[in-house]
Amino acid sequence: MSPNSGPGPIALVGAGEFLPGMAEFDGQLLEAVGRPRPRVVLLPTASQPDGETAMQRWAAMGVEHFATLGAEVEPVLVRDRAGADDAAHAQAIGEADLIYVGGGRPRYLVETLEGSRVGRALWDASRAGAIVAGCATGAMALADRQWNFRRRVLPWPLRWHPGLGVVSGVAVIPNYDARPEPLCALLALQAPRGSVVIGIDEQTAVVGRDGAWQVHGRARVTVWRGRHRERYRSGEAFRL
Repeated sequence: MSPNSGPGPIALVGAGEFLPGMAEFDGQLLEAVGRPRPRVVLLPTASQPDGETAMQRWAAMGVEHFATLGAEVEPVLVRDRAGADDAAHAQAIGEADLIYVGGGRPRYLVETLEGSRVGRALWDASRAGAIVAGCATGAMALADRQWNFRRRVLPWPLRWHPGLGVVSGVAVIPNYDARPEPLCALLALQAPRGSVVIGIDEQTAVVGRDGAWQVHGRARVTVWRGRHRERYRSGEAFRL
């Protein structure tokens, strides 16, 4: 994860943001920035449907976590569409070295940011070299497509909705090792044709740039290409 010109790295985390087990990995993300005191922006929008307390708690945990690692940290509390079109919020995103997108309700996050100033600032920052990280359902939202169960007795077939598209051609299953493998296989096999599905275990991350991806953390990443399943552990790499 070394800095250079062009689009920045994308980090997709299975679960466990701000926990001690992720400190080493997050420290590596900050080192990749190449500055003595990197600027980190936290985006907790996906947690807003769970209430203001949940959003504030997530932001406070992130500030403490990244400040301990030596970063300058700013939570950007985009609660709704009006906040997503706020010029100051968009400016904060544009000035970040690392943008960390939290979990919660991924569809709410996408609907709030899509076509907004903050959404465009996130996209532009990534293309200009900033690191963009998403954890759990935040990782789902960064992908090209995201899934959700139908609210009825039978959840199948899944509904697939557009993500933010920061990672094209990909769908993400976070918390992969916390779900039964047969369920994960069903999710992967229901993905839109041509999509690659990345299953990421808890306290595990995959970092991609220019089509090359590498696994970091304690467990595994599972990649589904149609019916074909591949497993990768920390330090191993693959291409999309």
